[in-house]
Amino acid sequence: MSEDFYIYVIAGFVAQLIDGALGMAYGITASSLLMGWGVPPAVVSSTVHAAECFTTGASAISHHAFGNISKDLFRRLLIPGIIGAAVGAYTLSMIDGDMIKPYISGYLLIMGLVIIIKAFMAFPPREVTTKLTPLALIGSFLDAVGGGGWGPIVATNLIVRGNSLRHAVGSVNAVEFFVTLSASLTFFLSIGLGHWQVIAGLALGGVVAAPFGAFMTKRLPQRPMMVVVGVLVVLMSLRTLLKALGYSTWI
Repeated sequence: MSEDFYIYVIAGFVAQLIDGALGMAYGITASSLLMGWGVPPAVVSSTVHAAECFTTGASAISHHAFGNISKDLFRRLLIPGIIGAAVGAYTLSMIDGDMIKPYISGYLLIMGLVIIIKAFMAFPPREVTTKLTPLALIGSFLDAVGGGGWGPIVATNLIVRGNSLRHAVGSVNAVEFFVTLSASLTFFLSIGLGHWQVIAGLALGGVVAAPFGAFMTKRLPQRPMMVVVGVLVVLMSLRTLLKALGYSTWI
């Protein structure tokens, strides 16, 4: 077993710890790292989503155990989330990886900026009941294409619109299992799956971290952590973007 495997385990643990606590950033963090190591975009997304089938399943069970899931929110996000993920995965499998790599890096960079900006916004309390179908469709489509983004798009949108942090994070994490499963099945049918050592490492680290992330949903100061995650994603994505455009970088 190579030393890289343990790096993947640590990356999976940290990414799921953040994702379970904030409802975002597992896919974006893992995707940024893998793309920085030169893995093609379609392989990145398929690998991350395959690992997330395990981590999101464990996270959903954990959030259910801690009472963090809104049944109504879960139900309304589920079907459009599954559809958007399948369409996004199929779209990515038909596109040349080198051509789309700068755009995916740019997308991930923007997601990092979104996380930072929304960390400083006020969250007026109210239950979100409108525009959930297009939100889930867009969020899952971009998640499949970019290797991450379901949480930053869906969870932050719900929180900024006033939904309970606890229920937004728990429900979005629970639906994410079905989103990643849909994307993974589509990738498997269209391009197959490889890089099993990466998948196993990310999955193992994520499964171990899932209960801790769900518990931290009630304990973690959200805004400081959102800033930290956003800055990390921006730096990693900027490095990958500059390399994809042919520039050397010290980031």
